[in-house]
Amino acid sequence: METIDEKLVSDSEAKEIIEGRAKEGELKYEQKNALEILRKFATITLENAKKLEEELRKIPSLRDRHIVAIINFLPQDRDDLRAVLHKEYNNFTEEDLTLILDAVKKF
Repeated sequence: METIDEKLVSDSEAKEIIEGRAKEGELKYEQKNALEILRKFATITLENAKKLEEELRKIPSLRDRHIVAIINFLPQDRDDLRAVLHKEYNNFTEEDLTLILDAVKKF
């Protein structure tokens, strides 16, 4: 199997991709397991995930990996956000953290 393209995607987007492949034909064992897990834990719709991504891209200090993690976990407070951003939490200003949490609360 050859890798053609690689990019970070949210759980909601991964779920849509795998469901699309399921319509095309039989899924492999790993794909079936991944789809089952994504159906249980992807808590935001793809449409809302894309809207949230647009909101988060307005914050210049966020990188793609931060945006995907925030969309996947939907942190509700600073403690949750600290867990999502790990070591890089201290690199963000108070204003950035407030903007992130406000964006998440909309969805």
